[in-house]
Parts: sequence; structure tokens; C-alpha cells
Amino acid sequence: MVEIARAFTVSCAQARLVILDEPTSSLDAHTAGQLLGFVRRSVASGISCALISHILGEVLETCDRIVVMRDGKVVAADETGNLDRTKLVAAMGGVASEARRAAAADGWAEAPIRVRMRAQRQTDGQDVVAREGEIIGLAGLAGYGQTDLLLAAFDAATRRRAQSAVDGPVALVAGDRVSDRVFPQWSIAQNIGVRSLKALRAGPPVSWRLERALAESWRQRIRIRTPDVDNAILSLSGGNQQKALFARALASDARVVLMDDPMRGVDYGTKLEVYDLIRAEAATGRTFLWYTTETEELKNCDRVYVFRNGAVVAELARDELTEERVIHSSFAEMA
Repeated sequence: MVEIARAFTVSCAQARLVILDEPTSSLDAHTAGQLLGFVRRSVASGISCALISHILGEVLETCDRIVVMRDGKVVAADETGNLDRTKLVAAMGGVASEARRAAAADGWAEAPIRVRMRAQRQTDGQDVVAREGEIIGLAGLAGYGQTDLLLAAFDAATRRRAQSAVDGPVALVAGDRVSDRVFPQWSIAQNIGVRSLKALRAGPPVSWRLERALAESWRQRIRIRTPDVDNAILSLSGGNQQKALFARALASDARVVLMDDPMRGVDYGTKLEVYDLIRAEAATGRTFLWYTTETEELKNCDRVYVFRNGAVVAELARDELTEERVIHSSFAEMA
């Protein structure tokens, strides 16, 4: 927010053009709405803005004209009133269909519990529960305890305590790939394989052939755009680096995958592919705990826990989930 304020600040001359490159990627939905409202007011005062965003709702609600780019080329351009979500997704090479969303599993209530955690400031006994094969969403404004709960779950599992609240090996897909999870001096293959070292051993040392084969199979499966998995991880775009982190988690033996707002800066077509992959992995029995600041992503989840001030304040089933209910719960007074 400080960076954005700096861009709009009057100095010796008023800015006439402001370029916003994924400005809401680290903001929750409420704060993002405030920012985009400010952008519209600035445009009304005569400033021109170029908004780059992979969140289709932001583009459709904020922009006057939309240009769609794919592989470095313009593939569509029109007034916003002539476009809708379906046309945008089609132009980007994706397929928008409600049929792509998996229905909630009928027998989830009988499945084994893989995660049972309590938020840091919970006082009413409410636990976050995730069963085998479930995709559980964590919602609410940023900084309300969702990431803290994921890190606590990761810590409980990796320390292998006798009474661990997490049943099974875990993997974490971080949203901030720069500071949290990418090893910048390593290759793509090494970044993908680091969570699977035990399976990649040929005797005492790690086999680079097995490591490369693992990375190559996931490069094709998750469509990481690189000619060679031996290239440096920083040779990839930000979105493809995030794909590599997904590949690292899903290629491992983890039965519980923790996701900390992992889709930041990922294009919409890639998001659809990853959503399908997550649902396919859940169908095999993997459990996902998914914090996201994008309400639309929560529709992929079986159930959603809404956080406020470090505690769960609402539990919503998929058919109860609306952006209005999430926002209302985020601001409602705790009982």
C-alpha cells in the first residue's frame, strides 16, 4: 500500500500514467476493493492507469478497456462492456465451466481426520478439522491468523510429536516464494526434488538422474515453461516458479498439503489447471488446507473456515459460500 501511495503522490509534477502490476496480489479482498476504488477515483480526476491482474473480477469491475495477452502477444482487446468472464477465459486459452468443479464427497464425514488444529486465539473450543480427501479453505482478511495456523500445523507434523494434531507427512506451498520457499542458487530440478530426497537416493547420495526424471515428469504434468529443468530456478517467471513449488509438494510423499495463498501472480489459465490437479489429488485421499485471499478460489473447497482476529468465527459449507457471507463473517463481532 505504501508503494502504491508513493506512485500516486504529487511531487514536482502530477503523474499522468500509473502502471499497476498485480497490485492486489498481497492484499485481502477488502483492502483490494479499497485500492481499486481509489484507482477509479484517480482515473476520474484525469490520471490514466494500466492495471495488470490475473483476477478476472478485478479487471471486469475496474477497467474501461481490456487487452488479453498470451505468450507475449495480444489475442483480444475490447471495451469491458463487450466482454465477460467466459470470453476472457476463452481468450486466455482456458475453459470456464461449472462442471470442472468437483462435487463435495458424500462420505467425507466418515473419512479419517488428518488435521485437527485450534486457532491461536480461539476461546470457544472450535477446531479446524480436515479429513482424508477434503479440501478445506481458510478465509478472512489477511493477517487474521490463517498463516499462523498453517505454520503451526507444519511445525506439529515435522516435529513428529506423539500427540501431533496432523496425521501424516506434510508439505507446504508458500505464497511468498522469494522469502519463504525458492532456493535461488539451485536448479529447477533441485528445487522440485528437495522434498523427495529419500525417494531419489541411489545408495547414500542423491541420484541426479532420478531427480531430473522426477522434475521432468512434473514439468510436463504441470506445464512449467522451461526448455530444461537443469536451468536455474530464477530463469522462470514468477508464475512458473510457483508451479515448481506446487510440483515439489505434490511430487512428495505428503498426505497433507498446506497452501498459504499460493496462487499469487499466477495466470488464470494456470489457475484452472492447478485447481483440477488439486481436486484430482484430493480424490486419491490427499488432504488440502488452503488459505486464499481470493473468494472465487474458495469455491473449490469442501468447507471453509472464516477467521477474524486470530480465531474462527464461521464455518461454511460449499453451498453456503458467498463473498457477502465471508466478508460479513470477517467483520462480525465474535460471540
